[in-house]
Amino acid sequence: MAGDERTLGGLAGRYASALYELTDEAHALDAVAEDLRGLRRLIDESKDLEKLVRSPLIDSAEKAAAMQQVLEQSGCHELVKRFVVVAARNGRLFVLPQMIDAFLAELARRRGQVTADVISARELNAQQQTAVAEALNQKFGGKISVRVKVDPSLIGGMIVRVGSRMIDFSLKSKLQRLQLAMKGAQ
Repeated sequence: MAGDERTLGGLAGRYASALYELTDEAHALDAVAEDLRGLRRLIDESKDLEKLVRSPLIDSAEKAAAMQQVLEQSGCHELVKRFVVVAARNGRLFVLPQMIDAFLAELARRRGQVTADVISARELNAQQQTAVAEALNQKFGGKISVRVKVDPSLIGGMIVRVGSRMIDFSLKSKLQRLQLAMKGAQ
């Protein structure tokens, strides 16, 4: 366990580590991970839910009740419901996105997976995500899971981050490089 604490530091890491241990004992790692990914998407996509999670002005009991309703409606695993409600009652809901990220990172680490962050100009469909994951698996070896975000300012293409490496295939960067080259030629 001491090695795990070094990997999962801070408040978010301690909560994520506790959830991981409970989830592992219950043999529900995949179900909980999927529910946490869905919850993370909900927080990212809903300004109201993000405000609920982050606002220090909303009472902890109110946050717990609201999150309980959200999780009931989304059909989350019982462990996810209990975990989020405990975090809310303890006044730690503002760290929930980081807790989710830390849990998913620990799960991936223990499974020997590496997460690649892919930022694309447009939403990638499932087939495109699979193709990106396969290309990254060939390039880097091992098991690579892909986390996709959309940034329309890229104009076209994508940026891929795997660990400390970044590969920029965006049209925005190509245009910036061309602009710099043209300024240098004057």
